[in-house]
Amino acid sequence: MITLFNRKELCTTFDLERQALIRDILAANKIDYKLKLANPGRSHTRGHAHSTIGMNLNRANQYTIYVKKDDFEKAKYLINR
Repeated sequence: MITLFNRKELCTTFDLERQALIRDILAANKIDYKLKLANPGRSHTRGHAHSTIGMNLNRANQYTIYVKKDDFEKAKYLINR
């Protein structure tokens, strides 16, 4: 189980396809991971959503992938090959 205390950030990307590829690589190599999704372009202030006009919606989400500290070096190697 990945917790706040035993995890390390493997990567952060705004690219949906890249995060999917990384997750596939980790899963194929039986490396547990945790995905955090943030949408920085859609924050709300005083009940009003910020506009997405002119924003590339394919890159609107920020994906952060965490792995166990013990698996970090192996995971880094695998995604950078």
